[in-house]
Amino acid sequence: MWKRTAQGRELHFYLAGINNQNFLMRDRETGSWWQQVTGRAISGPLAGAMLELAPYDELSFGLWKSGAPHGVVLAPVAGREKDYDNDWEKEVAKYPVPVSFPGQGLKDRDVILGIEMGGQARAFPLERVLKQSPIEDKIAGIPVVLVTGKDGVSARAFRRQWNGSEIELYRDPQSAEERLIDSDGSAWNFEGCAVSGPATGQCLEKINFLKDFWFDWKNYHPQTTVYSH
Repeated sequence: MWKRTAQGRELHFYLAGINNQNFLMRDRETGSWWQQVTGRAISGPLAGAMLELAPYDELSFGLWKSGAPHGVVLAPVAGREKDYDNDWEKEVAKYPVPVSFPGQGLKDRDVILGIEMGGQARAFPLERVLKQSPIEDKIAGIPVVLVTGKDGVSARAFRRQWNGSEIELYRDPQSAEERLIDSDGSAWNFEGCAVSGPATGQCLEKINFLKDFWFDWKNYHPQTTVYSH
């Protein structure tokens, strides 16, 4: 999800095409073409400009509802309700991918969580994240943690830094809420906020990631590494 402003201008986008099975967007204000996976304008008056990632979550409905009981759900487009029941990914999977990158232990359509920080890109296989949560790592020297929610399918990422210091986080086996604990005894929830201990009331900085197919991430982030611990 991208903020739709560039160079101080608010833009309005529409789907203009597909490149390597990735959306191409075009803005109505300048006619520039944008690659969805990178947020970069690839042609037109704004060529080279970058959109800024907007904070977002991709959560199961149950987990979202538990955290936002008064949240509002966007209604489907009138007359197209059945389209929302279709599992389009099963249909897409029948077609070959435009590019393939064998040899790194991942299949083309394996789902990854991609993070870019400090000029470096890293892919975290979603299956590994769900099985091993919490996953601690460093990207460009920045300590990060990826953690799954109590539904077992939703994930978030945070900087592992509090009060100017790096912290280590562990799954709290006594918590039904899938909380994490650190070496000082603080307990952190899925929102990245400490709910008990010395850090109570403090929150970790959330990190945006891109949930993507491996072939697509690798195609547009050729220097990416893959988390493999």
